[in-house]
Amino acid sequence: MRPDRPSSRSGSTPRHVHGGGGHIARKRFGQHFLRDKGVIEDIVYAIAPEPGQALVEIGPGLGALTDPVVKRCERLTVIELDRDLAARLRTRPELNVIESDVLKVDFAQVAKDAGQKLRVIGNLPYNISSPILFRLLPCADHVIDQHFMLQKEVVNRMVASPGKKDYGRLSVMLQWRYHMENVVNVPPEAFDPPPKVDSAVVRMIPRAEVPNVDPAVLEKMVAVAFSQRRKLLRHTLGAWITEHGLQTDFNLQRRAEEVPVDEYLALAALVTPGGSPQA
Repeated sequence: MRPDRPSSRSGSTPRHVHGGGGHIARKRFGQHFLRDKGVIEDIVYAIAPEPGQALVEIGPGLGALTDPVVKRCERLTVIELDRDLAARLRTRPELNVIESDVLKVDFAQVAKDAGQKLRVIGNLPYNISSPILFRLLPCADHVIDQHFMLQKEVVNRMVASPGKKDYGRLSVMLQWRYHMENVVNVPPEAFDPPPKVDSAVVRMIPRAEVPNVDPAVLEKMVAVAFSQRRKLLRHTLGAWITEHGLQTDFNLQRRAEEVPVDEYLALAALVTPGGSPQA
């Protein structure tokens, strides 16, 4: 059940949370601190945290999302690389602080320690957003959902449909494992310092039925398909199919961006021992 949505934000101009104890955003960490209360309310509403859930926040920063989320869920695990910010967060008994590079965190172990599946949230550093998404991909079985703020251009690529200009490798490699949607748009002025790009929050829900394909095979195949996206697939994927000795009626008279995810999965399943495009 979602929390009551605040009515005060409708039609309001951006409002900013001042403070931060003098902490200066560090460019090498890709830090942009969320300040707009209206946007924060929208994001928390979309997440809908509840007591007893195992929520994990990546990059809590100065607590713009941490504070309203932990108020609703009562306990929260946070992953913070910046040692100064991690030290501040440790003073709060309601937080479990993991001071680490998120790319080194074992999310399956975090779920095991919590005794339940995770709900993962965060304003991801834009310079490593894709590596974080792919770090979490093998852990999807241990996750209920994910809500991430990312560069809007990246979110557009993640949720794009076949035939759209944004549909590409990232679309296929995430959509085969998640249902995804853009739930909140975030303008640059909602941050301090403001980034040079628009942002958005994406909701990612692991698919209940997982196709039996080798992710490594799928990744290599999709990379080949999109290596020359302006050309017909007979110039790229055709050679891959021949190399693997596949007997298939896959239509190569298309461009990579025209092929639905399910068709890529069906092709990858032919190379996966015991593979099937169905779970």
